[in-house]
Amino acid sequence: MISLSEFFEINHEIILFVYGLVFFILGFAIILQTRRSSRLELARSLRWLAAFGITHGFFEWGDLFIPIQAEYLNSAIMQTLYRIHLILLAISFTCLLQFGLTVLRPRGNQRQWLAAIFFLTWLGVSFILLPRFTDEYLWRHTANALARYFIGFPGGLLAAYGLRVHTMKRIRPLNVPKIIQTFQIAGISLAIYAWLAGIIPPPVHFFPGNILNTTTFTEAIGIPPWVFRSAVAAIVAYAIIRALEIFDVETQRRIEELEQQQILNADHERLARELHDGAIQKVYTAGLLVESAARLAAPESEFDKRLKRAVVVINDSIADLRRNLAELHESTPKVADPLPVLLTRLSDDPHYNSMIGITLDIQLPGQKNLSPMRSSHVAAIVNEALSNTVRHAQAQRVHISARDEGEHLRIAIKDDGVGISPSAKQGYGLSNMRDRARLLNGTIEFETSKGTEVTLVIPWVDQQ
Repeated sequence: MISLSEFFEINHEIILFVYGLVFFILGFAIILQTRRSSRLELARSLRWLAAFGITHGFFEWGDLFIPIQAEYLNSAIMQTLYRIHLILLAISFTCLLQFGLTVLRPRGNQRQWLAAIFFLTWLGVSFILLPRFTDEYLWRHTANALARYFIGFPGGLLAAYGLRVHTMKRIRPLNVPKIIQTFQIAGISLAIYAWLAGIIPPPVHFFPGNILNTTTFTEAIGIPPWVFRSAVAAIVAYAIIRALEIFDVETQRRIEELEQQQILNADHERLARELHDGAIQKVYTAGLLVESAARLAAPESEFDKRLKRAVVVINDSIADLRRNLAELHESTPKVADPLPVLLTRLSDDPHYNSMIGITLDIQLPGQKNLSPMRSSHVAAIVNEALSNTVRHAQAQRVHISARDEGEHLRIAIKDDGVGISPSAKQGYGLSNMRDRARLLNGTIEFETSKGTEVTLVIPWVDQQ
C-alpha cells in the first residue's frame, strides 16, 4: 500500500491541473457575472480578482506543462518560459493586492499605483540584482519566494480584510444574510490562502524560507502545500461565485424600484386630476361666494374685514393647490439645495412659524449632501411632522435637530405638545412618513412620552 505522500506525488499532475482550473474558473465566472451597470462599488473591484484568478491559473498550469517542454526545447527558450512563468506569478499576486486596495478604498486614487510599485520593485530586484549573485535554479526559487513574501502574502491578507470591511459596510445594509455569510466565507478563505501561498515558497537559503518551505512542509505534514492550496482555492471560487448572486438581488430591487416609481407616477396623475377637477374648482367657487358676501357687508366693518381676510386665505390656498398640481406634473427632477437650506426654509415658512416657535440645531459637514430624490423625501417628512404639530399637537415650540453619524444622517423633530393619543388611528400623514423612510432605506420612530418626537435615521448614500 502506498503512503499518503506517495499518493499525492503520483497524482501531482492531476491536482496541479485541477488547481489551475479552479482559479481560471474563478476569474472567468467573475467576468461573466459582474454587472458594469451595477451601483455596487464591488462591481468595479472584482475585475482585479478576476485577473488574479486567470493569471494564477495560467501560472499553476505552467508548473505542469513547462517541464514537459524541456525534452523538445533548447535551454534558452526554457529560460524564457521560466521567466514568463515567474512574471505571471508576480502579476497574479499584484492583481490580488490591487483587489484588496480597491475594495477597501474604492475611490482612493492616491493608492492606485501602490500595487504597481510593489510589482516593479520585485521585477527590478529579481531580474536585475539577483542574477548577478545566484545561479539559474536558485534565482528562480528566490524570485518565487520574494513574490510570495512581498506581494502574495500582503495581497491575500489585504484582499480578505477589504472584502470583510466592504461586506459589513456596503452589503450588510441590503439585508441578504445568506450572501453576507458567503462573502465572509470567501474572506476567511482568502486569509488562509494568503498564509498557505504567501509564506511557503520553494526552498531558499534565507529566513524564513530556509525553515518553512514546500519541502519541509511536506516532510512535516505528509501532504504537499499545493494540496491545501487547491482545497482553499476551491472554497474561495465557490464562495465568490455564490456571492455574485448579489448582482441578481440588486437587479431585482432596481426592478422593484421602477415598479414603485410607476405606481407613484400613476398616483400623482390621479391626484392631479382630482385637484384640478375637484378641490381647486370648489375652493375657487368658495372664494367667489365670500367675495360676493363681502360686497354686501358694511365697509370697514368687522364683518367686512373678516371676509376680506378669508378671501386672502382662499386665494393663498388656490395658489398652493396650483403649485402642488404643477409639482405633480413635473417629470424633470430639481437640483436639491443643501440639507441645511431645506430645513431653514421649512422653519421660516410663515404657515408654521406664525403659529409655533421653531428652533434649529444643524450640525452637518459641508461636504456631505443627499441626492435630489432623497432630499425631497426628507423635506416631505419634516414638512409632514411640522404640519402635524401645528394641527394636532397644541404645541408652543418645536425643535429640529440634524446630526451626522458617520454613515447615517439623524433628524429629530420634537415638540412640547400633548403627544399622540394611544387610541388615535394612523392617518395618511404618518403612513406617508413611514413609506418615505422605507424608500430612503432608513427608519422612523415616534416617541410620545413628553410631547411628540419624530426621529428619522437614513444612510447618506442610497445602498440599493
